[in-house]
Amino acid sequence: MSLFGANDADRLDDTDARAGVPFVLRSPEEIATERRAARRRTTGWTVLVLALVLGLVMSFLPTPYVIEQPGPVFDTLGSQTVEGKDTPLISIDGETTYPTSGTLDMLTVSVVGTPKQTPSWAEVVQAYFDSSKAVVPLEAVYPPDVTTEQRDEQNAALMVDSQQEAIAAALSSLGYDFTTSVSVGSVAKDSPAEGELETGDIVTSVNGQAVGSIDQLRAAVAANGVDKPAIVDVTRAGTPVEASITPITSGDTSVLGIGVQSNFDFPFDVKIQLDNVGGPSAGMMFALGIIDKLRDGELNGGQKVAGTGTISADGTVGPIGGIRQKLFGARDAGADWFLAPASNCDEVTGHVPDGIRVFAVATLDDSLNALKAISSGTGLDALPTCDASAAK
Repeated sequence: MSLFGANDADRLDDTDARAGVPFVLRSPEEIATERRAARRRTTGWTVLVLALVLGLVMSFLPTPYVIEQPGPVFDTLGSQTVEGKDTPLISIDGETTYPTSGTLDMLTVSVVGTPKQTPSWAEVVQAYFDSSKAVVPLEAVYPPDVTTEQRDEQNAALMVDSQQEAIAAALSSLGYDFTTSVSVGSVAKDSPAEGELETGDIVTSVNGQAVGSIDQLRAAVAANGVDKPAIVDVTRAGTPVEASITPITSGDTSVLGIGVQSNFDFPFDVKIQLDNVGGPSAGMMFALGIIDKLRDGELNGGQKVAGTGTISADGTVGPIGGIRQKLFGARDAGADWFLAPASNCDEVTGHVPDGIRVFAVATLDDSLNALKAISSGTGLDALPTCDASAAK
């Protein structure tokens, strides 16, 4: 018989006299606490399993985004393999060229995803936290009313046009003389020019004012206004043709409803060979590469320089897309210096990767001044930068 009372025995005895099995008595509060802990463990495992299942499902679901990331880097002073042959990106026939060294790199942006196969949600989330990548809405890269084939054709045409503008800008900078003309590249349906002008027409004058550049054509059409017909003289297959076209308003300017392109008659042959790359953003670097080959002495001082920007025949450097990705591409390619369009400075400031110094340029002359400072190592602190532009 127990020496303690029944209640005391229930609390203190650590054996079951009837079964001979050790046991520990727990209070109702302890039992409730253990049950809550068990429920929490069960809930935790359930949430974890659901998260894993959801993550697995979402990894296969399509997203409305594509990912922009650094693409291949090409040295405009170098070469690439074309049809099994080592081919210079820039080749010049009919004029003396000079040795070069270092690099003048042009940058590209690669797009991960297509309308038929977009990145997974896992890839999108990963890219969101990667400063070298950008998550972009699908329609921003692939407009729904433009087929992939049309997009590729447009980018290829932009590349060809930018190469011609780059040659013109480079030769103008070096003092070469050449003639220019403006041709009709396309005629918009239901536009004022439909039935009056044809693709391939060479525009020679508007209202008697000679046209030798796209800017001159735009200025002449704007001066005419939209309240009266403009007399547009063209050469069609060698034959002069006069057309009467009343411009319409598009935005805040007057237009004929045609797409135009510049044509140049250069004094010697400059060929730019770059396969499977489209768009106009390499124009400035092509112009610098041409100048370096045609001018005695190393334009970059033998250093590794990268850059981007469109170029027009008058040397104006324009903005481009994907500049943050191009900055990282330049750094990864080993460039120490980067020439960025001044009009892209808002995207550059605060996003320059370590190890690379950026200068802001608005014209081809700005780029040449930057390269002169880089080559000599003097005057670098006086060059415009995006940080200085943003501070104004």
